[in-house]
Amino acid sequence: MISEEVVAPAPSENEQLREQLLRAQRLSSVGTIASSVAHEFNNILTTIINYAKLGQRPDCSEASRQQAFEKILKGSHRAANIISSMLGFARNTATRREMADIIGLVEEVLLLAEKDLGKHQIKIEKRYLHHPKAPVIRGQIEQILLNLVINARQAMLKGGKLTIDVRENAKTNMAEIAVCDTGVGIPPDQLRLIFEPFYTTKTPDAQGHGGSGLGLSVCRQIIEQHQGRIRVESVVGKGSKFVVKLPLELINESLEA
Repeated sequence: MISEEVVAPAPSENEQLREQLLRAQRLSSVGTIASSVAHEFNNILTTIINYAKLGQRPDCSEASRQQAFEKILKGSHRAANIISSMLGFARNTATRREMADIIGLVEEVLLLAEKDLGKHQIKIEKRYLHHPKAPVIRGQIEQILLNLVINARQAMLKGGKLTIDVRENAKTNMAEIAVCDTGVGIPPDQLRLIFEPFYTTKTPDAQGHGGSGLGLSVCRQIIEQHQGRIRVESVVGKGSKFVVKLPLELINESLEA
């Protein structure tokens, strides 16, 4: 009997291009917040060095030395958490779904973006009404959330407030994540276009750098592949609200990568 080897089908050219686009988008997001993360690292290292010097002083009491060690340990743990989140986000190319804590994903993203938001005088308000879990590709959902947070920050030109609302909708059996800003808002005639490829509302700066227009288009593709939805509400001069809805159960297991 001659056995036949089963060969998995090669990914199509469209699938390969989409994966390349996702990787590029992921690295672009990391690059946007890299300077703020570097500044935070500098602050942590300065704290560690100062407390290490304090602990080495001959006249340092045992209580002060113990406090210095605790500060050094706390700073080291924070630095390790930041770099772990950043590397994990940049490298995460997994394509399999897993039951993920939605609030945990939000917290990972805020850990990365926290200093970038603070640098631009943006306060964070978190409203976790429920604690939903959903079958998602973790890296892709984190990418969407970071993209929405960065967009919100860029819309708040003179500072403002970013509100993250997480809840579970029992009627639709979906987890809902709302990202709200107090920024410039989006004109009504542009709202229907913002999810189109290469469309952007961002004005290039003095160096010619502006939005690629790929961000929200990629976000919508990822959410639809999760059998979810994304919608937006916006008022010019008051801000915007993006709501991501994700099924709490896998609707069709054959759709899993």
